[in-house]
Amino acid sequence: MADPQKVLVYRHAAVTRITHWINVLALTLLLMSGLNIFGAHPALYWGQKSTFARPWVSIGAEQHGAKMEGVTWIGRTKFRTTGVLGYSGKPGAEEQVAFPSWATVPSERDLADSRHWHFFFAWLFVLNGLVYWLVGLGRGHIVKDLVPNQHDVAPKNIWHEIVAHAQLKFPKGEEARHYNVLQKGAYLAVILVLLPLMVLTGLCMSPGFDAGAPWLVDVFGGRQSARTIHFLTAFAIIGFVLLHLFMVVASGTWNNVRSMITGRYAIAPEKTGEAA
Repeated sequence: MADPQKVLVYRHAAVTRITHWINVLALTLLLMSGLNIFGAHPALYWGQKSTFARPWVSIGAEQHGAKMEGVTWIGRTKFRTTGVLGYSGKPGAEEQVAFPSWATVPSERDLADSRHWHFFFAWLFVLNGLVYWLVGLGRGHIVKDLVPNQHDVAPKNIWHEIVAHAQLKFPKGEEARHYNVLQKGAYLAVILVLLPLMVLTGLCMSPGFDAGAPWLVDVFGGRQSARTIHFLTAFAIIGFVLLHLFMVVASGTWNNVRSMITGRYAIAPEKTGEAA
């Protein structure tokens, strides 16, 4: 039974909810198929060409005594990553592979099929994003709900939100109806910086697009630099998602999930005399 003191408000429009769940599906499959593609050559470089002797990051396996071990190099530092990166599989059936089969689509190493998966969900993601932007701008959602106002960017307010989040204290009453400045900043960073970077650097790895717009590769410092930025951006998005999920659980799993399914969000009243 719902708490009689709580008020249900309409927080997320239908388009926001639909595009959110399409993004969840698309980004999950993009990540898993992308890991399979990366596994065909699990190394990263800076510049135009692959400098095989000096990768910035590489994942592989090495013989260590009587057994093989997965190893990951970041610069000149080596990490043993058996079972996760470089060498994994069921007991007795381990193999040299960049990522374990449960983390990739398809589960077996298949560059051609993984590219098909990746391109399909990349286009789904782009089209879904265009719908979100067109509707969001047309209805004022992006400007009204995501762009910080003068109060949001005041140093005192930013510090207040940082402290409140660190203490896992969440807004109540009128404040809970709107995104706070940290949420706005995080969402804008994702939709204005990380996601466009993912799309643009992904296009740089398309031979057909390179032929038509070679200047874009130069913008990112070369094809290998674009590939590295693509990979780093993907893991920055993973970091955002993990933090997002943590905050969803910490602030009320069911309330947050319900709001992204039905649009309705329950707000607890602010107690008299309680600090904002």
